[in-house]
Amino acid sequence: MQRILLDHGSGGRASLRLINELFLRHFGNAILESLDDAACLELNGRVAMSTDTFTVDPLIFPGGDIGSLAVHGTINDVAMLGGDPKYLSCGFIIEEGLELSLLERIVASMAQAAELAGVSIVTGDTKVVPRGAADKLFINTTGLGSISVANPPGGARAAEGDAVLISGSVGDHGLTIMSSREGLEFETPVQSDSAALHWLIKRLLDELPEVHVLRDPTRGGLATTLNEIAAQSAGEVYINEEAIPVKPEVREGCSFLGLDPLYLANEGKLLCILPEELSDRALEIMRQDPVGREAAIIGGIVSGRRAGRVVLQTRIGGQRLLTMLEGEQLPRIC
Repeated sequence: MQRILLDHGSGGRASLRLINELFLRHFGNAILESLDDAACLELNGRVAMSTDTFTVDPLIFPGGDIGSLAVHGTINDVAMLGGDPKYLSCGFIIEEGLELSLLERIVASMAQAAELAGVSIVTGDTKVVPRGAADKLFINTTGLGSISVANPPGGARAAEGDAVLISGSVGDHGLTIMSSREGLEFETPVQSDSAALHWLIKRLLDELPEVHVLRDPTRGGLATTLNEIAAQSAGEVYINEEAIPVKPEVREGCSFLGLDPLYLANEGKLLCILPEELSDRALEIMRQDPVGREAAIIGGIVSGRRAGRVVLQTRIGGQRLLTMLEGEQLPRIC
């Protein structure tokens, strides 16, 4: 008998199989099957809608908490489709026994994150489940925002000759959560990159004539997200390892634990794919924003022998195929 495994929630290959073979088989429609971060809907004008559920452990971590993370994550998904996030819903699943003071701290953080981002939390729901039926607190959020761009970005729009940009260093959030969960301390502390990206995205869309793809590389990290885009667009993505920004403390922490930062989650970074002739201007716009100061051009979409793959040019001059995350990354254990 087949059963659900933790791997099915990792954002990698097993998650994709579950989506394709179960959810799309039953729920499939043209909107859902685009498999972008948000859905483009027609409601007296175009609207971007996205939903997400947050189950992070620990609930509070360096650089944020589950409340601010829920706001940032949902805002970012709406913005990746060219939406201007305005409204959020929130659903709380609370385990019996959770300290009320901890819940209030998280709710206050969530409210502050929404206020700073200029969005309103307008509806919600609360459920309390028996002790042991949940891990302290789960939060589900749905976001809505109007789309004003003529051609909204989408994974299928990546095209040969496009440049691939990342707005900053990768792996910060994933390593922060893992080290906090395990009680690990590094010589230089690591911190989550959780942040709202919609102001930066608005500038990119307003000031550039064309943006093909916007995507935040969350679960499964940069490598898995690029594989998703390659599959959606039937293109080949070629990236340069030397060009990918990774903070020294993240690189050292990953080396110590035997992890690959390209597969660690990010919560405040975006991929931007657009015609190469616009890449320098896009890089300039990104670096003018506090959340994009470490932005870099890391590769492009090329014609290759096999569409749908991601090729990494390594530091030592070789090439390596980057596949989707398979299973959870585990620290070195022997």
